[in-house]
Amino acid sequence: MKVIVQIPVYNEEETIGTVLDAIPRQIPGVDRVETLIIDDGSTDRSVEVALEHGVDHVVRHIGNKGLAVAFQTGLDACLRLGADIIVNTDGDNQYPGEAIPELIRPILEGRADIVIGDRRPLQVRHFSPAKRFLQALGTWVVRVTSGTEVRDAPSGFRAYSKEAALRLNVISHYSYTVETLIQAGKKALVIAHVPVEVHEVRRKSRLMKGMWHFVKRQGATILRTYALYEPLRTFFYLALPFGLAGAVLLGRFLIFYLQNPGAAQGRYLQSVIIGGFFLLIGFLVFLFGVLSDMVAGTRRLIEEALYHIRRLELERGEVPQRRSEETAQSSHPVASEASSSAESVGGTQEVLEANEPPREDGELAGLAQIAIGLARLAAARGDYQQAAARLQPAIDYARRRGDSTVEALIAEQEEWRRKATQQDR
Repeated sequence: MKVIVQIPVYNEEETIGTVLDAIPRQIPGVDRVETLIIDDGSTDRSVEVALEHGVDHVVRHIGNKGLAVAFQTGLDACLRLGADIIVNTDGDNQYPGEAIPELIRPILEGRADIVIGDRRPLQVRHFSPAKRFLQALGTWVVRVTSGTEVRDAPSGFRAYSKEAALRLNVISHYSYTVETLIQAGKKALVIAHVPVEVHEVRRKSRLMKGMWHFVKRQGATILRTYALYEPLRTFFYLALPFGLAGAVLLGRFLIFYLQNPGAAQGRYLQSVIIGGFFLLIGFLVFLFGVLSDMVAGTRRLIEEALYHIRRLELERGEVPQRRSEETAQSSHPVASEASSSAESVGGTQEVLEANEPPREDGELAGLAQIAIGLARLAAARGDYQQAAARLQPAIDYARRRGDSTVEALIAEQEEWRRKATQQDR
């Protein structure tokens, strides 16, 4: 049993050492505990301090890409490093590292797929009244939209089983907390909670630029994620006011027409026109929901295919770098992100061959085509960084076969990387 504690870091040189020192290296029921930081474009000595305090792996982004992207990068790196349980904590020393054994216990006992460290926001004294209220309100909204019994939705102190990490796909570029909870609820992953005491963070939050900014961004994430998984219900709710207004106006005309047929035809004709317009709008909005629900069915199939691709990659023993390369350092191994947007930290490069079991060529060709489809789907929604990463298995397959399409695929990948770089600017 291997546990990897991942820590997204952005200019945390003052606290990252304390965070790493607090992480227990021996946990009952666990064979190995490792640490990994995701350096999200830090401009201070965060990485150097982390190495001084014994971090095992470092993933470095070129430029600041945001908390959600750093979180997904960490999940991918931890999975490829062989993690059975992934713990996520912050680099600002808000969460207690000594609580990690209790946090992962429900997963070790087979009772949960995801465990959330419950800060009990209403009882945290250093939270302002407005923050307590908004966190409680946000948690209630997430509880309703996700269909789970989550108690502290914004908490970033979490543990994920390998199965949960394989099934989660973070789309938002702002924060992963509420999006992964809604996904977990819709994918029937079991969520447990462990009460934790948190430390007061005195520096200004880098994620929350203001109360209104935080509410706006998190609200948009909740709405977008809920609509993604429940499109028919979402569009039905949007169509309902138009349908009710149209029905009321047409009903009004019908009542007056039955009472006085002659006078109602001209006097209340506007009710028929406006009511008919509202009914038409409501019908069109509901029709969009039907079409979106059909698209959602395709998306679910694609997510399932992506899950199996990830699992196959892990079973084939692929290393954390793009297929066969890992940047290694004798005392501090450094894992690189799978796409070219990540930069490795120090060390001697060592080429490691993946231990791949023999597979039928038809199966590999099918996986390559799925990878191409997933990559182009990501590019279509503007996520060029993920698109470039998803295309790599198809490029590797074409290169092994000596296929003439490899040059075109590489050119397509380089174009997506160029666009990803432009987006970061």
